[in-house]
Amino acid sequence: MDDEDRTMSLTTREWHFMQRPVGLPGPETFKLVERDLPPLQEGQCLVKNLVLSVDPYMRPRMDAGPSYVPPFELGEALTGSAVGEVVETRSDVPLGSWLVHQAGWREHAVVDAGAARVVDKGRYPSSHYLGVLGGPAFAAYVGLFHIADFRRGDSVFVSGAAGAVGSMVGQFALLAGAKRVVGSAGSSEKVRYLVDELGYDAAFDYKTGPVLEQLRGAFPEGLDVYFDNVGSDHLAAAIDVLNDFGRAAICGTISTYNAVEPHAVPVDAVKVVTKRLRLQGFIAFDHEDLRKDFDSEVGAWLEAGRLMSPETISRGIESVPAAFTGMLTGTNTGKAIVRLAEDQT
Repeated sequence: MDDEDRTMSLTTREWHFMQRPVGLPGPETFKLVERDLPPLQEGQCLVKNLVLSVDPYMRPRMDAGPSYVPPFELGEALTGSAVGEVVETRSDVPLGSWLVHQAGWREHAVVDAGAARVVDKGRYPSSHYLGVLGGPAFAAYVGLFHIADFRRGDSVFVSGAAGAVGSMVGQFALLAGAKRVVGSAGSSEKVRYLVDELGYDAAFDYKTGPVLEQLRGAFPEGLDVYFDNVGSDHLAAAIDVLNDFGRAAICGTISTYNAVEPHAVPVDAVKVVTKRLRLQGFIAFDHEDLRKDFDSEVGAWLEAGRLMSPETISRGIESVPAAFTGMLTGTNTGKAIVRLAEDQT
């Protein structure tokens, strides 16, 4: 049986986008669909997905309207980062290779080899390429070192510090010589994890009191860098506590992603001016020129055992929607991963 016949006979399951949600996505948002895969064309691979990523940026893509990436289309399969093992190939990518690609939310995918990235098979768990060596850590690296212009001796505040990006930011800052690193999180368990496991100097539960009061207490001498994953009251508080010439890298505003009504951030523009603050939003994929530096520096920290890779793992294709909404509501610590198959190395 040739490659075309074998591919045509294969069916897979994938999650389709059925209804634009109002607020938090519900069961009506998704439908698990079984379909036949097309035959491979020249330059393509068939991959069996090992791990899938669910990420905050996927929620804004479920709304209609312009953004930095197109919205998901109703009735179509959802997409996102995944690591898959090549089980058929009509490209120069060998059988058995691991590919990082964007055809997530499904068990198998036909992938254009030129649009995917081959990674070292077996050197690390496949899930690392979606977390500590993947998009979240790259966003942390870009935002901290190049948008916020981190300098040795800086005091750093990270919101959403126990999430996929935040858990990397704090570790990077500590490894690079920060004076003090403090994070916010949504539970006492996460607060303890940040301090006891990831090495944060301090952390606080934003649900237990006003963020501004807790942030002032954490930084009596002010802070120099704010890495924002949350927005809202966290951004307003950081502007109040930032020192003169402080810098904020604004990576995400997860506090507003499921908001039903428009949500304005109460920014004190007078303080932004008088303190000469720099607030900059960024999208990590605008900075692919930094990828080699990221791979080298973060890879060295990981190899030396100086970097932890926290993950919350769900299992099976059926678990993807629950993993996604759980991530949006903060049930995960570190990177939210869905594992479909075990690594075979």
